[in-house]
Amino acid sequence: MTTTSADRQSRNASLALSLTLPVDVLLYLLLPMYADVFQVSIAEAGILLAANRLVRIVGYSWVVRVCASKGDRFTLSVAAIATVVCSLGYALLSGFWALLPLRMVWGLCFAVLNLSTQALATAEPIGAARRSGRSRAFIALGPVLTLPLGAVIAHQFGPRVVFLLLALIALCALMFTRPLSPASHAPLQPSRRWKLPNALDTWSFLEGLTLDGLFIIGLAYLGKDLMPHDAVLAAGLLMALRYLSEILLGPLGGRMADSFGAERLLVVLSLMTCVALVGFGAGWVWSGAAFIVVLRALQLPLLAPIVARRVPGPGRIQALAARSIWRDIGAGTGPVIAGLLLPIMPSVWIYGVAALLLAWAAIACGRSPHPEPQPGI
Repeated sequence: MTTTSADRQSRNASLALSLTLPVDVLLYLLLPMYADVFQVSIAEAGILLAANRLVRIVGYSWVVRVCASKGDRFTLSVAAIATVVCSLGYALLSGFWALLPLRMVWGLCFAVLNLSTQALATAEPIGAARRSGRSRAFIALGPVLTLPLGAVIAHQFGPRVVFLLLALIALCALMFTRPLSPASHAPLQPSRRWKLPNALDTWSFLEGLTLDGLFIIGLAYLGKDLMPHDAVLAAGLLMALRYLSEILLGPLGGRMADSFGAERLLVVLSLMTCVALVGFGAGWVWSGAAFIVVLRALQLPLLAPIVARRVPGPGRIQALAARSIWRDIGAGTGPVIAGLLLPIMPSVWIYGVAALLLAWAAIACGRSPHPEPQPGI
């Protein structure tokens, strides 16, 4: 694949994910704040928000095989249509057991979309880090535009109307899946189902636990206590800042990785994130959250080029999926922990312990030998 072709394919896949991702992102914002509207408890909301990630833990191996055999055009088109169905379900259904199947379907949809964007961004080794950074910027466009608008609509008319609009937006993703190549990927080599996690696996798990689990749920939960009347607007704007940071800083993170080394940058940024997490838990909710979203944006482009460099060739798809599984295990556990502990335990202890574990994992990544053995899925 030429560099120009890789850029074009990566851009189209990223924009398809950008248009479907708001269906999930707005649920993270609205479900904890409007749990009564959806007829679920806070604990049930945490489980629902974790369910899409938990299903990917067992479903990624199937997703890898389907993506390899069917090609990006078919799999991403099906994922886009299924996302529309999920969004309509959020608009019309209530109760834990009615929403749970929709979360599981979306989990597989995101697995397809996320794996394809990473695989296409690293399909050509030249410029892989730069392409990964641009991919993150394209993906963030949808959430950064819909989060403030969705927060305003929910504040005025309730959360249901938001998901009706998001269904229409997700349908537009088909415009970007159609130009993708219909060709299947190279056959994948069979691998062992499970291996002990290495340093990058551990970091991926704890990164998902803290930034995609504990932090997002804590932002909605703690923000609601601090600003009970306008919490949905404040949290929506801050979550939009998270994705705006990816647009502005994702490409910068990719260029910094090319210049200074992705592994070294990963360690430095992770340690800075740990400091911000402690401040967030100690009561500096909005300022701590602002630092966290900026640092997260710089870190997002780093993992894919690290994996692609250590596992060149078709095997990188399995390696990328394996890292995504570990992140999803952490991110699926995070909302459950947050839903159970935030009502009964001081937040400084929750986020302080999480920060210490993430710092330990980051330092271990910097000291790990290269290349590391890659786990099978």
